[in-house]
Amino acid sequence: MKLKQNRPLFNLRSLKKFVSLFVIGTTLSLAIASCGGNTASTSSSPNSASPVANSAKEVELTLVGYAVPKAAHDAIIPKFVEKWQKEKGQTVTFKQSYGGSGSQTRAIIDGLEADVANLAIAADTEKLVKAGFVNSDWTTKTPNNGIVAKTVAAVIVHPGNPKNIKTFDDLTRPDVKWVTADPKTSGGARWNFLALWDHALRANNKDEAKATEFVTKAFANVAVLAKDARESTDAFSKQGQGDALINYENEVILAQQKGEKLEYVVPDPNVSIDIPISVIDKNVDKHGTRAVAEAFVQYLYTPEAQAEFVKLGFRPLDGATVKTKENTDKYPAVKTLGTIQEYGGWSEAQKKFFDDGAVFDQVQASIKR
Repeated sequence: MKLKQNRPLFNLRSLKKFVSLFVIGTTLSLAIASCGGNTASTSSSPNSASPVANSAKEVELTLVGYAVPKAAHDAIIPKFVEKWQKEKGQTVTFKQSYGGSGSQTRAIIDGLEADVANLAIAADTEKLVKAGFVNSDWTTKTPNNGIVAKTVAAVIVHPGNPKNIKTFDDLTRPDVKWVTADPKTSGGARWNFLALWDHALRANNKDEAKATEFVTKAFANVAVLAKDARESTDAFSKQGQGDALINYENEVILAQQKGEKLEYVVPDPNVSIDIPISVIDKNVDKHGTRAVAEAFVQYLYTPEAQAEFVKLGFRPLDGATVKTKENTDKYPAVKTLGTIQEYGGWSEAQKKFFDDGAVFDQVQASIKR
């Protein structure tokens, strides 16, 4: 009987002791965890992603662009990486993707997580604004209203210019076949189309019916409608297709620098081809790369970066320190230079010329091939 009475007493005391020790141990564990847990909770907090990423020893930027400026970026990026390393002690690596401007824009919207986009036309940047990737005030965040480079449309011909092609009018001749990128996939090709339209409009007292007739006649002579500007250049210069190619002036200058035997003319009137740059706000905030992405975009306007654009055939920006007489004299003069603002900006020009069922589609539909 006594044993039966003592066992419960013994068990109760043991249980109290165990619970007491358990509580003490748990309290100590929580205290230790709280001392070391602030760092862990900070690094895992979504709100702290940006400062943690920007203070890391290494950071990666994804640069997405249309085909043409790749050569300039290849020269500029190492200079920026060195500068950032010296100033911030941080190593920057770049992932790069290039293609047709329209295709690249769709890729970003569909999930290509670009930090910076160097597209061919502001209309594509505005698509990113509408999709919630770029803030609507993007043109106010950089110098020159977001335009980082400029060029004009050139007509490239084979050595000796065997067809004696001098102006945009020659592209309508029955004995001339020519090459361009497709305005439906390439922002550069939209500039090409606009250059032809602008030429025809000025030559016909702004008669749009005659301008439509002119571009229809010209596009009926297109031998290759390539995916992007680089492919169109390869089709003409490497594959020998067509008698002429419309492309950016800087593109043919770059090809000449690489040893390709090309000649070109710059028709007058022409259009100012303005190349935009923007930070992809949605993605840089997600990646914690805003500081370095914005710094890179700003760096593209520095004299050393702009000098690389000029070396590769882009015309100096107005007001840039690299716009010297030596730099400007090497380009054929253009007395009448149209601007996209004359057509209501790219948002209006896109609707009028390149949206489904717009002028370009109408022109293509009317051509009998």
